[in-house]
Amino acid sequence: MTLSNVVDVTHGVVAYGDRPVLRDVSLCVAAGEVVAILGANGSGKSTLIRAILGLIPLRSGEISLFGTPQRRFRQWHRIGYVPQRVGAGSGVPATVREVVASGRLARRGVLRLPGAADRAAVSAALDAVGLADRANDPVSTLSGGQQQRTLIARALAGGPELLVLDEPTAGVDAASQEAFAEALRGFVAAGGTALLVAHELGPLQPLVGRAVVVHDGQIAHDGACPPPAGHHALPGHDHVHPHEHPAPHGVFQS
Repeated sequence: MTLSNVVDVTHGVVAYGDRPVLRDVSLCVAAGEVVAILGANGSGKSTLIRAILGLIPLRSGEISLFGTPQRRFRQWHRIGYVPQRVGAGSGVPATVREVVASGRLARRGVLRLPGAADRAAVSAALDAVGLADRANDPVSTLSGGQQQRTLIARALAGGPELLVLDEPTAGVDAASQEAFAEALRGFVAAGGTALLVAHELGPLQPLVGRAVVVHDGQIAHDGACPPPAGHHALPGHDHVHPHEHPAPHGVFQS
């Protein structure tokens, strides 16, 4: 591990019962990188980022975030997370601005009222995803792509240093994909680090500096770091953009 690494996974193993999902995975993400995790449906790529975020426990191995072992890491405001596409308006009687403003809670705390810095961050995030003109509209009135942009703005509003995105453009319209690419471009230009799962990169491709292919729970190809010992790149996987079904709509998750 180096001091510049934002994420370090060392010999990570995840299993559900007796079924291994991640097998001895090692991955490093340095500050300022944009890393795409690619792979077929069921390959383990979403499991990998959920393990990084502490949403799924490791069976064995270690994960460090910003140089701190994950089990001791408490500065979660430094990480913004956009899960697989969910219906941001499903059962949520909230405006776009209110949903985006909820992204400030981890930074300011739930007991302190929003201040000028919070309001400015929310406005900047709405501008970044092209939704400033819809700020006061109910989220339920937005298209699926606009709802996904709302969730991305919510993550950006928290001022994260690392943005983790699980299939951020799956099943959304071209305009929303372009808006997201522009928002990510600004985030990276300001020094941010991004780790994203994708089944196709589309307009994000120019921003991605490194592709990591997950196959059968292992790192099959890593565009920058050599794969862990014994994990050789698979033929034809250097530039894989496998097709998957978009994630189903679900209940809005905080």
